[in-house]
This record gives sequence, C-alpha cells and structure tokens, in this order.
Amino acid sequence: MAQQDTEQQAPVSSAVLPVDDEGFVIDTENPGEREAAYRERGTSRPVTVVGNPVLHKECKDVTAFDDELAKLVDDMFASQRAAEGVGLAANQIGVDLKVFVYDCPDDDGVRHVGVVCNPVLQDLPADQRSLDDSNEGCLSVPTAYASLARPDYAVVKGQDEKGNPITVRGTGYFARCLQHETDHLYGYLYIDRLSKRERKDALRQMEEGTPRYETVPNA
Repeated sequence: MAQQDTEQQAPVSSAVLPVDDEGFVIDTENPGEREAAYRERGTSRPVTVVGNPVLHKECKDVTAFDDELAKLVDDMFASQRAAEGVGLAANQIGVDLKVFVYDCPDDDGVRHVGVVCNPVLQDLPADQRSLDDSNEGCLSVPTAYASLARPDYAVVKGQDEKGNPITVRGTGYFARCLQHETDHLYGYLYIDRLSKRERKDALRQMEEGTPRYETVPNA
C-alpha cells in the first residue's frame, strides 16, 4: 500500500514479538530499529503492476519458514522503503507466497512494523467496526488513488516469519493496510473493489502518471 515517510534508526536483530493481555502481537516497540534491521539486510526489487498474472490469483501458502523466507522478508522491507510504501505483499515483487510486511501508522500516529505469513482476515461483528471511505492507493497501481469504504478496525491471524502463530489488529489507516495487503495475497487489488467507472479512472491516473520507483513492465 502507498506511502509513508519514516525515520531511520540503528538496526537490531529481528525477534519474536511479544503479545498483549488479549493475545494481540505488540508491533509498536522499537519499530524504526526493527524495520532498519530487515531493510539493511535486504535488496530492493522492482514492483509488479496491475495486469501481471501473479497479482491476480491466490498465492501459495508459506510452508517453509527458513533462510529463503527470511531473505524474502528482508528484500520486501527494502523494496517497501524504496517505493515509500506502508505495506507490501510478496506477489508485488513477483513472489507467489502468502506473506506481507508493513511499516504503517494508525490514525493516532503510532507506528506499526511487522510480518504476516498466511494471513486470514477475521469476520468482525458490525458493532466492532464502522466504514471509513478514505482514499486508498497501491504500489501496484502507481500514482492512482480512489475513495474506498473499508472497516476502520481489522484483525488478521497468521504466522510470523519463524512460523509462530500471531494475531494482529489495527485501527484506522493501519486497519486499511492490513485489509489491503491480505487482499493482495488472495488475488485482489483495491481497484477490484471499485465500481467500473472508478476503476477506469484509477487506471487512467496510473497511465498518466510516472511511478517514483522501479516497476516490472507487463509483457
């Protein structure tokens, strides 16, 4: 998901994140240090754009929580920072695996940084959420934005990059990010949730704009 500037801090080693009393992962401790640790080990890769087949199908489950996955996660953080994004799914750099990374603030300005493999978005009762129709953008639909109503609270269950079960929750902008990135791994772009007219307008914006990061040309 597009965009957010974040401060740089000294790197630290990645570790299992703690959980709060309700069982939700605490992804707000030392976010800059953790993001830098991933990113500085990684190599930025170009971003796939709408029309690339890998973006339009459900990705494969992550089954091997190994060094190859760790390298992918590092590269995803490097790619996310290079594109100035707040979330990135593996298929956005051409990898057919259910994993996304995020470095995203919530509406209170609190920064969240983490990794989710095999995410499943939880169905929540209506009294736990309301719709927010803010603008949404996507690194795979560069330079385009559109208003899209999404719940302002989200809960995602999955695993971290070491295979440990985790539950992540978000509000406001961060909730939007969690939903946006989970959608990617099941073959949906945010423009797929727009009306035909709105989708056409977003694609026009993309055609007329120039991305500020490297992308993969569609064949």
